[in-house]
Amino acid sequence: MVKFVDTVKVFVESGNGGRGCSSMRHEKYVEFGGPNGGDGGRGGDVHIQGSSRMTSLQDLRLHPHQKAKNGMPGLGDQKNGKAGDNKLIEVPLGTIVCDEETSEIYCEVLEEKSYLLLKGGKGGLGNMHFKSSIKRAPRYAQPGLPGQSLTIRLELKIMADVGLVGFPNAGKSTFISAVSNARPKIADYPFTTLVPNLGVVALDNYQSFVIADIPGIIENAHQGMGLGDRFLKHIQRTSVLAFLIDCSGFEENSPVDVFKTLLNELELYSGDLLEKKRVVLLSKIDSIRPDLDLNTLFDDFKAINEEPYAISSVSRNGLKKVLFRLHDIVQEEP
Repeated sequence: MVKFVDTVKVFVESGNGGRGCSSMRHEKYVEFGGPNGGDGGRGGDVHIQGSSRMTSLQDLRLHPHQKAKNGMPGLGDQKNGKAGDNKLIEVPLGTIVCDEETSEIYCEVLEEKSYLLLKGGKGGLGNMHFKSSIKRAPRYAQPGLPGQSLTIRLELKIMADVGLVGFPNAGKSTFISAVSNARPKIADYPFTTLVPNLGVVALDNYQSFVIADIPGIIENAHQGMGLGDRFLKHIQRTSVLAFLIDCSGFEENSPVDVFKTLLNELELYSGDLLEKKRVVLLSKIDSIRPDLDLNTLFDDFKAINEEPYAISSVSRNGLKKVLFRLHDIVQEEP
């Protein structure tokens, strides 16, 4: 099983250029054959390649040194050395490549294409290039130029259309498994979800969107409490935030208070998150306490200009309406 890794440090090197050849033509009956040393091959480049098949940076954590091949030296008879093979580093879509020391961003991998990171060293010229009317038999050939090296930091921010936000044990994993192809671990205790889960939601009209579930957020998550602060970055690229709030029973905090706490944590982490479109989902309505009134909960949210949806992931009550609403929002112009 692939372990989810979203940050890794990698040392990368491009290849050295091959040395040029110093060689003289030696043939019978050919006097003053002259130089015929070929050029060295160029060193291999280092490229970053986006891959939709990958979901983690685990492989690069296991192989933190990535090097392109060196160019081969030139040969006699004006034969050039073979160029070194390029190094192609595959990363998941959504990966940011930056300098480990300066944090300068080199590229943001959002498509399945190649991004040049380091160029290989140029091959040295063979001695045939240095022949002149004065120097008829030069022995000098250039050494190849060295490649480049760099320590980079790779940070993965998963790409999804909808980000699922809520307290631990709010039913997010049950929801995403009910509406998508994701199969996260589900249990009746907090922080069951330890890594983000991605799922594709397929609708009846052959439309689809991607939804992401991150570990539960608790108060002061932006300061490192719980797991939320580490994974909040994974909802920064989403178009819509779906707030999943347990309304099966609450004693300390009302659903509105829970919603306000979640908003506050998102704002303290990054104010841009509050600019995203959002939908409020009141979950576990089939387990609501007898002394609680669902209509009253709706009125409480309407008082703060929110239009909640009541759902049950177990009985699937209300799910279809919510999914089509989320899809419509995703399709709207930014």
